Amino acid sequence: MSRIIRAMTKDGSAVAMVIDSTDIVNEAIKYHNTSPTATAALGRTLTAASLMGSRLKNKDDQVTLTFKGDGPAGIIMAVADYYGNVKGYIENPAVDLPLKPNGKLDVSGAVGAGYMSVVRDVGLKEPVTGILQIVSGEIAEDVASYYANSEQTPTLLSLGVLVDRDLSCAGAGGVLVQLLPHADDEIVKILENNVVNVTGISSLIAGGQSCEQLLDRVLDGIGYDLFDETEVGYVCDCSRERMLRAVLSLGQKELQKIFSEQETIEVCCRFCNKKFSFDKSITG
Repeated sequence: MSRIIRAMTKDGSAVAMVIDSTDIVNEAIKYHNTSPTATAALGRTLTAASLMGSRLKNKDDQVTLTFKGDGPAGIIMAVADYYGNVKGYIENPAVDLPLKPNGKLDVSGAVGAGYMSVVRDVGLKEPVTGILQIVSGEIAEDVASYYANSEQTPTLLSLGVLVDRDLSCAGAGGVLVQLLPHADDEIVKILENNVVNVTGISSLIAGGQSCEQLLDRVLDGIGYDLFDETEVGYVCDCSRERMLRAVLSLGQKELQKIFSEQETIEVCCRFCNKKFSFDKSITG
């Protein structure tokens, strides 16, 4: 299982969260058979959404993070619950681009320009939605921009996915630091300087660094209290009942038309690729 740990600075200036999402990304690879570039793009999105989910307040809340760029990856989506469990998909799992000049996978090229959205379902009549232009397509900068502009919460975010030679994920994770009201200026300066300590976070995780060690890096020189630890995973909650409701939403007239041309309707879950088959008995 993957893990999220959460801490707060002793002076109340900031909260910090660290996730080792390696297992989550490897599950995504298994379900979607992603290329290296797609693995990095989807993996970062899943990691970010998991951290965002762990910031929700109520157990029935969930958050959906979506990138709709004009790059060859197409739509990239991740849905996370209150605990940080997450599921996702990428429209073109086979997208693979040449490496960037610095040797890194070209996630921004795969994502392209366009819009990202954050939809928080928090029990209100309508979900709370924020839509922003994609800043860089590197995922971390875009999510940090969302927090700064839509929630007025200054945020430092580092994400990483390291793809191994066998196309599995050797290491993946993220660090999210959010400033609280009236944060001490000196603490802010230290945090900004410490961010460099978690550059290449996926390599650090692949090299054996624990969540606690990564937290020590980002909060180096700052007193803090560790207050929460959660195991999280790639969790798809699809079911035959849920898929049946989706099929029935087509309406009797449309269903009768479909069944006049074919004996069954097959529905595939886009998050885990599980297939469900229905025959005309569902029409009563």
